Amino acid sequence: MKPEHVRRSRIERITLKNRILFLFAAVALIPFLLSCYLSYRTIHSILTTKLQSGIQSNLKQVTLSLENTLSNLNHVSQQLAFEGSIGKQLEQLMLADQPYDRSYLTDQIKNQLNLIAFTNPNIGLSMYYFREDDTYLFETMGVKDSFDPEKLPIMASYYGITYFGPHISNDRFNDQYVLSALRKVDLPEREDAYVYIETGFNLTQSILDLDDVSKNTAHLILDNHGRISYSELRDAFPENAKFPVSSQLSEPSTTSGIASGYYWYQQYSNQGWSVVSLVSKADYDQEKNRWIMQMVLLTVLFAAVSLAIGWLLWKMVYRPLSQFHREMKQMLNSNFDVVDANSRIPEFEMLLTQFGRMKSHIARLYSEVELKEKRRADLEIEKLLYQINPHFLMNTLDTAHWLAVMNGQEEIDRLVTSLNKLLYYNLRMGGQSSTIREEIDSLKQYLILQQIRYNFQFDVGIHIDDKLLNVPVPRFILQPLVENSLYHGLDDKGRIEVEVSRHNNRLEISIRDNGRGISEEKIKALLEQEQAERHRVGMGIGMNYVKRMLESYYEGEASMNVSSEPGQGTWIVIELPIHCEGEGKS
Repeated sequence: MKPEHVRRSRIERITLKNRILFLFAAVALIPFLLSCYLSYRTIHSILTTKLQSGIQSNLKQVTLSLENTLSNLNHVSQQLAFEGSIGKQLEQLMLADQPYDRSYLTDQIKNQLNLIAFTNPNIGLSMYYFREDDTYLFETMGVKDSFDPEKLPIMASYYGITYFGPHISNDRFNDQYVLSALRKVDLPEREDAYVYIETGFNLTQSILDLDDVSKNTAHLILDNHGRISYSELRDAFPENAKFPVSSQLSEPSTTSGIASGYYWYQQYSNQGWSVVSLVSKADYDQEKNRWIMQMVLLTVLFAAVSLAIGWLLWKMVYRPLSQFHREMKQMLNSNFDVVDANSRIPEFEMLLTQFGRMKSHIARLYSEVELKEKRRADLEIEKLLYQINPHFLMNTLDTAHWLAVMNGQEEIDRLVTSLNKLLYYNLRMGGQSSTIREEIDSLKQYLILQQIRYNFQFDVGIHIDDKLLNVPVPRFILQPLVENSLYHGLDDKGRIEVEVSRHNNRLEISIRDNGRGISEEKIKALLEQEQAERHRVGMGIGMNYVKRMLESYYEGEASMNVSSEPGQGTWIVIELPIHCEGEGKS
């Protein structure tokens, strides 16, 4: 669950900008990349199949041409050997003692050799070679002094004949590559006689040039033991060295692989030797690499275009969203000013216009509700303060006061005087603000009345710091709270403690009694649903009035907490912010 929640939270933190860019890039690039992949696979398959089949096809042609050339050398050498007519004439020449016979046989042999050379135009230098004394007879062309069959690269050797791979001709006037054969001649008198024959001028090179698939194709010719008898790449594949993979090949077959940075393709002949075509990896992959580079450039171009278009789309969305964000932030800060919508996009301009109208409407509603609440609070307070006609009531009480003085009724005089002072303070027309001093004086007058009225004794202790007497407070907030203590459970030996103190630049008013206490349901009723109860006692104003007065006067900066325990009493604590004006004045 936790990893899934982490993944979800990470996804949710991705901004709209990044989502737009990612989605647009994905929509644009994924089909393109799939097309590139499929086309690459197709082109790779086409190029590989075409190149490999072409190389192998031409390699077979080269192998077949070499086989035919060697077969021709074999056929000509057979005619010059003992089994042929020339071989018999050579044997007779070697045994003849008479000069005439020797001259006649020599002419016959030369005529036969000329005839063979005429009927086999692909044959170059040919002659009889005697190994022991390093001499030769009946050479058709001049022989180089460096002629030595031991130094020639062997291509294949079997059945008394040895084929030599491409090498520089031993013809004195020919420096081209040729194929050659050395065949033993069975002469009774000479065991060291051989027939040496080379292919014609440029024949070998024309055979190797059959491979026209790649201009960079090179060839190796391996003997029947896998040794390199001819190499067109002597640095990477020197002659007389083993081909790197030939030792692993146990049977003749067309094979391929990679060695020394080259793709190689091998074709075995029926005579045991083989031809290898070599293509450099760089040349082999050149066309594919060129295509890959084109695809990479196109991919980069597509990505750049996709990101640019995604960024432009984001800008078109971001500007109106930013304006929406500013408008909402201003509205949260109670700023309902309407700005002109200029997003350059009709749909967003319409939304911004509607949002501005909504702000104006909310501002009007907010002002109306605020005004109505203020009027309602003022009406409630006025209703409480002016339930009776103050002038009529105070004039009547003043008359009662003088009647009591004239008749010597001191108790009645004291009662009427206190009541008159209390009513004057509570019902005066001079606004709602008062001081702690005036609140305490009013409370004392109220307590005089209650001590005369109730048939039980109770004490009230008032503790106040003289520095706080002139602190301004709302008028008429102490008497309803003390009245609550008298009304809810206070009896004989009852005590009420009123304390006014200062804590951390706030005024704290505490009223504690030792009465029967009040339940939580009753406290809630006194604070919120007191309309029916408050008319039954005292001035007809209760705790609900104090609560609403504090809320209206201090705008939420004041607090009133009521706590009570059955049988232990009730404790009311009011905390008010101290207004600097009037504090400390005497």
